[in-house]
Amino acid sequence: MTQDELIAALPAGRLPSSLMHVGVTDALALFGAGLIVAALLSAVALPFLARRPSKRQQIRATRGLPPEERILAIARILGRLPDPLRTAAYGSEAAPTGAELERIALKAARRWK
Repeated sequence: MTQDELIAALPAGRLPSSLMHVGVTDALALFGAGLIVAALLSAVALPFLARRPSKRQQIRATRGLPPEERILAIARILGRLPDPLRTAAYGSEAAPTGAELERIALKAARRWK
């Protein structure tokens, strides 16, 4: 049996021949469905891809807090309490002023990157 005879002996497709070929409308429908799927996937991934504020921005956002609360907020942001702020955090001495407190926190943030 030759190759042509084998191909001729194969059964016909189960779908009508008009459905076996992709037309322009079918291609446009598939393209639209792909756009919808891409939009849904990007909406799901957006929270994971958003940029977080830097530690510098987070430290500056604590400016309105009272000094004791600001020291604790800085400790949470940095993951530990900078050594110059330990005595103020435990009440052994007065908390530094706002500018001094920010300077200490930003210096610690650069060192602990």
